[in-house]
Amino acid sequence: MARRHTPYYHKFLDAGAELGDRIGFDAAVVFTTVEDEHLATRSGVGVYDVYYQGPIDIKGPDAEALLQKVLVRDVARRLNDGGVLYSSLCNEAGGMIDDLTCYRHSAEHFWLIATPARAETVESWVREQGAGMRAYVTNTISGYAYLSIQGPRSRELLSTLTDEDISTAALPYFRFTNAVVAEVPSVVSRTGYSGELGYELYCARDYSEHVWDAVLSAGAAFGAKPAGLGALRSIRMEKKYPLYGLDVNDTTSPLEANLAWAVDVDKDGYMGRDALHRQRDEGLSRLLVGIEFPDLSFVPAAGDAVSLDSKQVGTVTSSDRGWFLRKGLAMAYLPSGNAGREVVVTSGDGSSATGVVTERPFYDPDGARVRT
Repeated sequence: MARRHTPYYHKFLDAGAELGDRIGFDAAVVFTTVEDEHLATRSGVGVYDVYYQGPIDIKGPDAEALLQKVLVRDVARRLNDGGVLYSSLCNEAGGMIDDLTCYRHSAEHFWLIATPARAETVESWVREQGAGMRAYVTNTISGYAYLSIQGPRSRELLSTLTDEDISTAALPYFRFTNAVVAEVPSVVSRTGYSGELGYELYCARDYSEHVWDAVLSAGAAFGAKPAGLGALRSIRMEKKYPLYGLDVNDTTSPLEANLAWAVDVDKDGYMGRDALHRQRDEGLSRLLVGIEFPDLSFVPAAGDAVSLDSKQVGTVTSSDRGWFLRKGLAMAYLPSGNAGREVVVTSGDGSSATGVVTERPFYDPDGARVRT
């Protein structure tokens, strides 16, 4: 069966990228090496396309009311025009249908940017929950090109392509603006999945190859490199950002996923409220944590056993090499209250290593770099 292509497919081919199948798309996995692209993002700029990223458009007089119903954050209180909010959709049991971002264009116009593998599920779920409401849910992803420009020199790069003020004062973290970039009308969002200063661009699909060329041409002076899903996965691991399908799913709650900061538990009338209240009041039996190993010599696999005091207490959900930190990194659901303790992780081949549990990001735990 033929796979689908993002707007940048021919650019991937021109650059000699290794391609892989992601939910039916030919996605760029790596252009040079994962380490090279990871380190370029930490020191200069990494330029990413995420195979099916784009807006699910929600419009109408009841758009905000619908989002208040389906999101665990308080959209009415926390979002004004030009704001972005990280949140989750939950089912009645408090399980995560997806973690995503919500953009407010106006009181009657919002975007949801879902995890690519969950976009169609999110679209269907939100439409179902909005039945009878004056809110219109449209999947507009195929009409947009998306490009993520991440790294400490991303502002310098983007400033050569737009006259818009994109300084932190004018466009702080988790805000967006409409701007002309490389002569193309675009939405420029101060967001990303790297843990660095960064921007996400959305423009009409017809301009995709022009924008790609302009960004990488201007980026040559700032160490910019195209980067694939391999680097995106390893760089998110250093920040301990959860990945849907591995670290979170519809049986894990955002509280268990260590995302309590992104839940307004006491908000009225949202899906999953009763279940999240019970978890909060009764306490969590498990929590998504990080496990840090001393060097790159041991990187476990998903499903590997995690033991504490010689007793298995969990399994690895995802792992990767922290190329900047030079350490093996993993995540796992473990009993609450074990931050700072040593655990032993045992792989399927019998090899094992001792790691240290952390509840905070491995890299830049206070998030100073994303707010630069």
